[in-house]
Amino acid sequence: MKKKVVVVGYGGMGGWHTEKLLKSDVAELKGVYDIKPERNQLAESRGIYAYPSFEAVLADPEVELVTVAIPNDVHRPVVIQALEAGKNVICEKPVALSSEDLDAMIAAAEKAGKKFAVHQNRRFDVDFLAMKKIHDSGEIGEIFNIESRIHGSRGIPSDWRGQKEFGGGMLYDWGVHLIDQMLQIYTEKIEKLYCRFENLTNFEVDDGFKLELTFEKGKKAYIEVGTLNFIAMPRFYMQGMKGTAMITDWRENAKVVKCKAWHESDVVPVETAAGLTKTMAPRDSITIDEYEVERPVSDVHDYYRNFIDAIDGKAEQLVTHAQMRRVLKVMEAAFKSVELGQVIDFVE
Repeated sequence: MKKKVVVVGYGGMGGWHTEKLLKSDVAELKGVYDIKPERNQLAESRGIYAYPSFEAVLADPEVELVTVAIPNDVHRPVVIQALEAGKNVICEKPVALSSEDLDAMIAAAEKAGKKFAVHQNRRFDVDFLAMKKIHDSGEIGEIFNIESRIHGSRGIPSDWRGQKEFGGGMLYDWGVHLIDQMLQIYTEKIEKLYCRFENLTNFEVDDGFKLELTFEKGKKAYIEVGTLNFIAMPRFYMQGMKGTAMITDWRENAKVVKCKAWHESDVVPVETAAGLTKTMAPRDSITIDEYEVERPVSDVHDYYRNFIDAIDGKAEQLVTHAQMRRVLKVMEAAFKSVELGQVIDFVE
């Protein structure tokens, strides 16, 4: 039997959740609740039941799962109330604005004996899955550098995401996804971290950032979000000891260049404007193979399928509490690095 779900917060992501739940094979949308009456009216105009209050949601014995899609600063009280009322909870990202808040939410879940996780839906992005596949396959050797970027040119959103009091900013908005993806690819411990913020279109919160992570064995990761980029850099760039992989745009296949012979018998020098070079001479088919990796098959509905299986004791949660803590600690360290203007020693 399908689990009955209520979405709390009928805004952008709340609307996204309702659309997915209406098509779900494992969950049934029981209704929504929003603190704004006009949002509830909009839901009802679309044939979706709107609860008169949050207390009414919690009092409904049929509701087994609450999905929280509200501004970041009020996640903690709403999540804890739902857990204490005996509901399982999925919370939109970032799950919390501090480790203290997250630990309180996890403690409430454990005390209630209910499942609780953050909605890391971008684990189902096909660009990320393609890069993880290349990394895990070892086909381009040991990976020593990964760069992940998201670039736009419309500035930071004009809603609460641009306001500090609500937990706005691009590190919280997009950074949480890209950090989570990177930590799904690299399993090594993080040793150092350095972050810089941009304030080009918004001076209250970051409208872009550049984050550098150093892992064990000297492995590097670079994560960048920009909102004033009219020419975007590649979505992913990965370097291994035997080759390089790149995704120019998230809608395209991954391109791989794999080295099959380190030296050519005779490299023809390339003439540049200032002279000849062998070091930077392009390779050819004698020493490299070039190919594309097809976009993996992915279904974002698998998130709810997994979570409901976890409720029923049939599977482990896809997004664990330990993973939620680790991503949040990286974000907290990034804020500290920006504040101090220096590299941070990261303690796992």
